[in-house]
Amino acid sequence: MTVFKPGNLVVLKSGGPVMTVDAVNTDIFDDNKVTGIVCVWFVGEKLQRVRFGQDAIEPARLQKTSSRRRKARLEEVAGEYKMVLDEMVTAMNTPADTGGISSEVAERPESAKTVVEQPETAPASKDVAA
Repeated sequence: MTVFKPGNLVVLKSGGPVMTVDAVNTDIFDDNKVTGIVCVWFVGEKLQRVRFGQDAIEPARLQKTSSRRRKARLEEVAGEYKMVLDEMVTAMNTPADTGGISSEVAERPESAKTVVEQPETAPASKDVAA
């Protein structure tokens, strides 16, 4: 019988998604007697966690990809990532055309711009004490 450990990849013998062994439950009096295997997997973004009997699961058979195909895929992903980074750098280094004024203020019509006027100062009084 297969010995499962946390972290092993498994599938149900009847089929289904590849799951990860989360815990191996044993008998309270006998650590060598497995009472269940707790497996986890995702359905979309939702984590699923279920306990299965040891006889219901088997090790997952992983497909081996050729190193040439794997390397080509890595280069493709790296190229896509570099393209996104280049676009970000270009966007960050594009100079603003507004000469230091935010584009929101620069695009407002002249009548909508706020003008702050300074109050006039009163003339000094000419009262002279005699």
